Amino acid sequence: MSVDDRALPAKPPVIAPGHTSATVSDKIGEIVFRKTPRWWYFAFAGSFALVMLLLMALTKLVVEGTGIWGLNNPVGWGFAIINFVWWIGIGHAGTLISAILLLLRQEWRTSINRFAEAMTLFAVACAGLYPLIHVGRPWLAYWLLPYPNTMGMWPQFRSPLIWDVFAVSTYATVSLLFWFVGLIPDLATLRDRATSGFSQRIYGVLAMGWRGSAAHWHNYETAYLLLAGLATPLVVSVHTVVSFDFAVGQVPGWHATIFPPYFVAGAIFAGFAMVLTLAIPLRAIFNLHDFITIRHIQNMCKVMLATGLIVAYGYLIEIFMAWYSGHWYEQFMILNRITGPYRYHWWALILCNILVVQLLWIRKVRTTPVVAWIVAMFVNVGMWLERFVIVVTSLHRDFLPSSWGMYSGTFWDWATFIGSIGLFLALLFLFLRFLPMISIFEMRTILPKEEAES
Repeated sequence: MSVDDRALPAKPPVIAPGHTSATVSDKIGEIVFRKTPRWWYFAFAGSFALVMLLLMALTKLVVEGTGIWGLNNPVGWGFAIINFVWWIGIGHAGTLISAILLLLRQEWRTSINRFAEAMTLFAVACAGLYPLIHVGRPWLAYWLLPYPNTMGMWPQFRSPLIWDVFAVSTYATVSLLFWFVGLIPDLATLRDRATSGFSQRIYGVLAMGWRGSAAHWHNYETAYLLLAGLATPLVVSVHTVVSFDFAVGQVPGWHATIFPPYFVAGAIFAGFAMVLTLAIPLRAIFNLHDFITIRHIQNMCKVMLATGLIVAYGYLIEIFMAWYSGHWYEQFMILNRITGPYRYHWWALILCNILVVQLLWIRKVRTTPVVAWIVAMFVNVGMWLERFVIVVTSLHRDFLPSSWGMYSGTFWDWATFIGSIGLFLALLFLFLRFLPMISIFEMRTILPKEEAES
């Protein structure tokens, strides 16, 4: 029985009724073991072409230096920092869905947590590129680590760049462990269902000898809960540290105590928008209406609406504090954002992040996948514009009018950004082809509960 997208029951099940454990395993496992569809080759080829564009841009950068970018005086930060913060924000939803909703025993997470976790890893991989290439000499990036050396050179721990290194690397490590540990039972299922010897060996090695014994399940649940407990504070801490890149500076528009909670809410906002952006097409392409139901889409829309309201509150507080402070430079910065040469960017982000999101108050919008997907795409664009506005409009007119200047990305800025999107998509397509996008064992676990309630 499939889910009727036109109406929601009073108490909808986590997955559609009519499934058994066997059919759950068959339907999710079939995506991995069936013949690769033709569209996958075209999609992967397109994303791989963008990865080649990224490599070309990085090669040009290493050969000629950061002068190929649009950086100038006074805008010393540009697309590298904008895209770094954008990608890190996208990577927040996976950990939130997996860790926090797991601890809160929200079973609706089971249909979306696996590819949301994968999305987190791929987004963090894209984000990690930018601090390395932004420093100008990426081959000396290991100087950022406090390793023993005879030169007596140590990182400057008062630098936010060092804080980013520790925060992002910790977040990436814990997210990877959390994702892999959650995959182990499903890898064992794929090992047992694989028909070729090569696939059996690969999945068997990755499954780490899993046999589903009571001892295995006990160790698994203990490790999974411990990693969830570790990952939960990281959701808050990572983007808080990223916000310190701005907040510890004296630049008007950055020096604000609201930045940590404002950035964290914005990260969850952007992350859930990207999860919706991916979940709705995957639901249609792979016919997963029974697993990713309208209830999941509606719940994600509600989270996006709640965090969007927090982001809107942050925008208002920025304007209010600039007025209330009586500080001329802060007031000029806000006026410059709203009425200056970058005013179209600011008004566009207000449209995308505040006005369009208010459509999610309407139940019909939340329960219509196509409309929800369009709203999510507006948020993706709006959150990138937000980072652009924060970085550029706070720098391009500084304390000295004689050094004012305009900033715009060059071809190489855009090539690096679009190439990083290609890297994200290429990794995503590989994940969809070789690993289950939905947690098989968790879906089988909740079946008895759903059948008992129905």
